[in-house]
Amino acid sequence: MAIDWTKIFQKYKGKWVALKDDEKTVVASGSTAKEAWERAQSKGFKKPILTRMPTKLIPYVGFGV
Repeated sequence: MAIDWTKIFQKYKGKWVALKDDEKTVVASGSTAKEAWERAQSKGFKKPILTRMPTKLIPYVGFGV
């Protein structure tokens, strides 16, 4: 099932975010992956999921070759 990250995107455009295992809850963010990771670690999250939010949403239809 797809996860709606619309609210996360709106708040964290262009930033790295560290998510809980539910892939919905942001536990930390930063300008770099390292910064987000270290902030999550300092809050007790040992293995957060890291991802970077895009700066803008671009629709994509089709498949890559």
